[in-house]
Amino acid sequence: MEINVLGPLAAVEHGMSVVPTAGKPRQILALLALQADRVVTVPTLMEEIWGEEIPRSAATTLQTYILQLRRKLAVALDGDPHRQAKDVLITQHGGYLLQVQPGRVDAQEFARLTASGRDAHEAGDHRAASELLGRALKMWRGSALVDVRVGNVLELEVLGLEEDRMAALERRIDADLHLGRHTEIVPELRVLVAKNPMHENFCAHLMTALHRAGSSWRALESYQRLRSTLVDELGLEPSPRLQRLHQAVLAADPELDLRVTTG
Repeated sequence: MEINVLGPLAAVEHGMSVVPTAGKPRQILALLALQADRVVTVPTLMEEIWGEEIPRSAATTLQTYILQLRRKLAVALDGDPHRQAKDVLITQHGGYLLQVQPGRVDAQEFARLTASGRDAHEAGDHRAASELLGRALKMWRGSALVDVRVGNVLELEVLGLEEDRMAALERRIDADLHLGRHTEIVPELRVLVAKNPMHENFCAHLMTALHRAGSSWRALESYQRLRSTLVDELGLEPSPRLQRLHQAVLAADPELDLRVTTG
């Protein structure tokens, strides 16, 4: 089964979608997919669906939702002599487990690629880091589980995914800067800064890229926009790190100039 959660929820078995149309079974499938090959306990599933107001009929209703998912799987698996729905959506002591072959859940593949990219980045292999993190980021098709109502549990899962996405993006941009791609990434950074006007790392990357591209005055403009936003919205000045970068651009500090890495 191929499962995508980095965007609209999709789950396909033998070319057939097994995503239910009803909201609560979709939540269950999404949570089981994010925890693929691990047991998700009944209390966790109940908390996701009902929050703190769990009805007395919750256990029976949850079993009904599981049955609905298995029926979808059974239709897709019809004619498969090796697997039945209960072999894919498995009842375990205290919970349920969705058995998926390695590499078939996009969130898990994203995590694998970003871990490899992070290791390459930390080792100074910026070319490999950019390539690995770029592949990981291309897996996203919008916001995670954009078409699924998320409860308490999925909300934290989605938040974690989005934070991992931002961290991967920052590392990929940093790797590209080390590789001398400052001119190419300026348009992307302009969009990121516009969407995240108080994100200091994106602003710092944009300032560095603009300075290296020969537009130091635009780098200073970017700093002033960030500073105005922080002061107006939060009453805060930019961090000392960003202030030092601002001073370095003003002074045309040669330390800001690119030392191209070949890694």
